[in-house]
Amino acid sequence: MAAASFSSVPEMFLHRIRSTPDLEAFLYPKNGGWEAMSWGEVGSEVRAIALGLVELGLELEDRCSILSGTRVEWILSDIGILCAGGAASTIYPTNTADECAYIIADSESRVVFAEDQTQVEKLLEERANIPSVEKVVVIEGQGSPDGWVITLEALKALGTAAHESDDKAFEARARSVRSDHLATLIYTSGTTGRPKGVELTHDCWVFEGEAMEAMGTMAATDRQLLFLPMAHVFAKVLEVAIIKMGIPTAIDGSIDRLVDNMGTIRPTFMAAVPRVFEKVYNKVVSGANEAGGLKLRIFQWAMKQGYAVSAIRQEGGEPWGLLALKYSVADRLVFSKLRNTFGGNVRFFISGGAPLSKDIAEFFHAAGIHILEGYGLTESCAASFVNRPEAYRFGTVGPPLVGVEYKLDEADGEILIKSRGVMRGYRNNPEATAEVLVDGWLRTGDIGEVTEQGFLRITDRKKDLIKTSGGKYVAPQKLENKLKSLSPLISQVLVHGNNRNFCSALVTLNEEELAKWTSSQGLSGESLEVLATNAEVRALVEPLVEQMNDGLARYETVKKWAILPADFTQETGELTPTMKVKRKVVESKYKETLDGFYAGTIQSV
Repeated sequence: MAAASFSSVPEMFLHRIRSTPDLEAFLYPKNGGWEAMSWGEVGSEVRAIALGLVELGLELEDRCSILSGTRVEWILSDIGILCAGGAASTIYPTNTADECAYIIADSESRVVFAEDQTQVEKLLEERANIPSVEKVVVIEGQGSPDGWVITLEALKALGTAAHESDDKAFEARARSVRSDHLATLIYTSGTTGRPKGVELTHDCWVFEGEAMEAMGTMAATDRQLLFLPMAHVFAKVLEVAIIKMGIPTAIDGSIDRLVDNMGTIRPTFMAAVPRVFEKVYNKVVSGANEAGGLKLRIFQWAMKQGYAVSAIRQEGGEPWGLLALKYSVADRLVFSKLRNTFGGNVRFFISGGAPLSKDIAEFFHAAGIHILEGYGLTESCAASFVNRPEAYRFGTVGPPLVGVEYKLDEADGEILIKSRGVMRGYRNNPEATAEVLVDGWLRTGDIGEVTEQGFLRITDRKKDLIKTSGGKYVAPQKLENKLKSLSPLISQVLVHGNNRNFCSALVTLNEEELAKWTSSQGLSGESLEVLATNAEVRALVEPLVEQMNDGLARYETVKKWAILPADFTQETGELTPTMKVKRKVVESKYKETLDGFYAGTIQSV
C-alpha cells in the first residue's frame, strides 16, 4: 500500500489552515442568514477547544463523546478533540438516555459535548451510569452550579487563557498524534442487541482523504451542502474530505430546511441517503399525475426523451440530431425546473448508507441529475467503492477507490475488503473482531458480483438473504426497491420468507399521497389505520405487487402481503438514523400478521 501523505488528521488540518487561511471553510445558519468562516478562523476555534481539553487533563487516545445534531460546532469540536490527541465517539441526538449511557460508558468517555439542554437532561438522568464523565460541554445552554456542565465558550476561554503566551502548545500537541492512534469510535446501529464500537485510527481517515482526492471528482472549487447526521460514518468521511481538499461547505442538519438551503447555497454536490431521493422522486411523479391533462402529457413526453438520452450517455455517447433537439425542449420545459429546485448548480449527488434503486437513479439521470452511488461500511471508513461522473453503471456501487483491494468469497460471494481504511477492531470485543477480520481482510457481510467493466454490484446482505423452505435464496432488497419505485403511494416495504414456503410482504403507505387520493374519494378524515384495511386502498396496491412480481422466478414472487396501519419511523424504532429498515424489529412487531400469512401451510423445513 502507498505511504500516507500525513501521519494524522491533526497534521492534515495544520497543513490546511496554514496553506489556505483566508479561504472559506464553512457556512452555517445564524440569525436567519448564513455566516461564513475562513480556515484561519476555524484554526482559532479548534485551537481553543483542543487546548481547553488539554487543560481538563485529556490524554492521548482518551475518548470524548459528541451528542449533537449536524452543525458547525460538531465539526469544530471533533477536530478539536483530535488535535488534543483524543478520540471522538459519536452519538445520535435521537438516541434514548439509556442508549447514550451505553455508548458513553463502553467508550469510557471523559468529556461529552452535548448540543443543548435536552441532551444534557439525558446525561443528568444517567449520571450514575456514566462515572467516567468528568465534564459535559454544552453547545447551546448554561453550565451547572456544580461545574459538571460547562459551556463550549467556557471551554474555549479555558484553553485560550491557559496557553495565551505559548504559541507552540497547540501545534506540539497536534503533532504528537501518531497514525496508529485511535481517532474515532463509532457505534454501529444494531438491529438486535447492543451496538459494537468500531475503532478507526488516524491512518484510516488519512487514507480516505487521499483516496477521495485521487478520484478527482471533487475539489476546492466545489461547494458542498452537508446535512447528513455527523454521528454516521458517511458524514464523517465527508468531514475528512473537507479538510484534505479544502472544500467550502455549508452545514445545516435540518431536513425541513433542506430544499430552501439548496436554493440559497446552490451547492455543486451533496451527499444523501436513498430515502431522500425516493421522496423527491415521489413528489415529482405525484405532482405530474395530480396536474393531469396537458402538463402530465408534457411530463411523460419529456421523460421519454430523457430516458432515451440517458441510455445513450450510459454507453458513453451523446445525443444528436432530432433526439438532441427534443431533449433540449424537454429540458427547458421540465428538467431545468427540477434542477433549479436543487439550486441549479449541482454537478452530482452522492448516494450511500443503503441501496439506491436503479430505477430512481435512471429517472434522475434522464432529468440531467447524476447520482453517484457508493458503498462502504463503518468498519471500512465508509468510502470503499464509488461511481465516478465519467465512469458509472447504475445498479452498481462503482469501482474501488485507489488503495482498496477486494475479492469475493468463492463459497457464497461475500465481499471482502482490504485497505488502510479498515478498522483496527471492535472495542472490547475480540470475538466479534476475529469473526470479521480474517488474515487482514474485512468480511463485509454483503453479497456481491462484479460486472465485466469491473463495477461492483451488491446483491444483498448475507444475513438478510431469505432461504425459503424449498432451499431457494431470495434477495429481499431487490424486490423492496422495485416495489417502492413503482408508485409514490408506497413508502416502505419489507419482504419476509426465511424458512417459509413462499415470500410475503409488509407495505406502508405515503400519508401525503394517500391523503390526495382519499380527498378525491370523499374519504378525508379517515385514519391510516382504518384506510389500511380499506378494500379500495388495497385495490390501489394490488396491481403494483403484481407488477413487481412480473418477470421474477416463481419462488421469488410475493404471494401474500398486508398494508400496515402506520409508516416506519425512527421514533417508533423501525428505522435506523440513515432510514434503513430494522428487519428484526419490524418482523417482531408484526409477527402475528406475518404468521397469519402462513397459517395452514408448511411453514418451515
